[in-house]
Amino acid sequence: MSNKRISRSCTKPKRCGSKNILVILAFLFFLAVIALITVGLTQNKPLPKNIKYGIVLDAGSSHTNMYIYNWPAEKENDTGVVQQVEVCKVQGPGISGYSQNVKDVGFYLNKCMDRAEQVIPKEQHRKTPVYLGATAGMRLLRLESSDLADRVLAAVKQSLTSYPFDFQGARIITGQEEGAYGWITINYLLGKFNQTINSWLHFLPSSEGPQETSGALDLGGASTQITFVPLKEDIESQDNSLHFRLYGKNYDVYTHSFLCYGKDQALRLKLVSNIQDAENEVLNEPCFHPGYKRVVNISELFNTPCIPEDKKSLKFQKLVLMGTGNYSACWQSIQKIFNTTYCPYSRCSFNGVFLPALQGDFRAFSAFYFVMDFLNLTEAGSSLERMITEIQSFCSEPWDKLKTQFKSIKEKYLSEYCFSGTYILTLLELGYGFGEHNWKDIQFMGKISGSDAGWTLGYMLNLTNMIPAEQPLYPPLSHSTYVFLMVLFSLVLAGVFFIGWLIFRKPSCLQKGTV
Repeated sequence: MSNKRISRSCTKPKRCGSKNILVILAFLFFLAVIALITVGLTQNKPLPKNIKYGIVLDAGSSHTNMYIYNWPAEKENDTGVVQQVEVCKVQGPGISGYSQNVKDVGFYLNKCMDRAEQVIPKEQHRKTPVYLGATAGMRLLRLESSDLADRVLAAVKQSLTSYPFDFQGARIITGQEEGAYGWITINYLLGKFNQTINSWLHFLPSSEGPQETSGALDLGGASTQITFVPLKEDIESQDNSLHFRLYGKNYDVYTHSFLCYGKDQALRLKLVSNIQDAENEVLNEPCFHPGYKRVVNISELFNTPCIPEDKKSLKFQKLVLMGTGNYSACWQSIQKIFNTTYCPYSRCSFNGVFLPALQGDFRAFSAFYFVMDFLNLTEAGSSLERMITEIQSFCSEPWDKLKTQFKSIKEKYLSEYCFSGTYILTLLELGYGFGEHNWKDIQFMGKISGSDAGWTLGYMLNLTNMIPAEQPLYPPLSHSTYVFLMVLFSLVLAGVFFIGWLIFRKPSCLQKGTV
């Protein structure tokens, strides 16, 4: 009878310790699990985005674009990491076109500024700076009448200050600034200032040798700029020298802006040069397609400071342009607007302007890209000979055929691609000194990684040096504290498991044996 009792007692062995120990272990287990989860989630919770915004309006000679940029408030090496998040094209001409009707400037900008209010978070509106930079169109207007230029800028200010942003000013930037900021944009987007930030661009081919940055070639309607860093040559003209400090490095940059040599003003210069000896109002024009006809008012043609006063007199009031589509004759007529016979320096581009020896690769954007993109000539590595052949073939196309083929393009723009393509080749070859030996160093680009190539991003990058950096946001726990707590609670869990295993593994009756 006693043996049976002993047998039953060993069938359900009594666990070591009391039930209180089990309760304590369960409590410690759940406490350690909750602590591990809490510390892990709290420490690794995404930090709130501390983003700043900026708006730059590019008021060009023929149109205005609004760009919205943002960057983290914690700057790197004293320069913001800026990226483009929105672009809005303002409908209508450049702001200089409103010189006689300045009250309409406000309505002109409204649509894009309303868009900015939607894109930028409302809580950031008051902290978002707005800058308007006017380029060659306003430079020409200021030459014509500084009072008119001031009235336009005042109207722009009145319009922009009505929005809930931090208006920082509307001003006419110099040609040197326009060129230099375009150079900053290109090299920033190519990752040549800070490779750690732009490591995703490492697949792009980099120039060999000591050249650290790319040159920038910009072409607008009223001016054109060339900018690069000469490595082994002093800049003989200090008017063409600018100094920048970006990402902890200093750059001495050569830049020059040729006012009146944008594609629209250059066409006027060429036409005026051709009609000086004209005997009647009909002019055979080789830079327009065969069969093309345009009637131009002489007063409109002369309505620019780019035309010298001594050439603003003709005996007829209108000019009838008859296209002949001859590339060679067009090229020769364009050459006349470049003066390459005078140079007061060791070397020059044209019109007596100093130009160091070209070095490294160059990126051509704005109208350089738009024209060549239409002509399908933006492929990297295209030879000068091929471009000449393609443009020559395009210029000879009959006008009626082109109108049928490109119905969606306005006739004014379509009719000028022959001139613009020929002008670009002439400017690059005769004006800047590019030839067959280094033509491969030019790459025509519109966007780089979603950002437009142009001066506005460079402008914003430079201006962020003046925006105070904020303290970076950190996780609630330091790294050492985080590691200590994770290890501590992990050890608690391990200890609970081990003690529980001992209790359930070794019941007291089995330790004492069977009686």
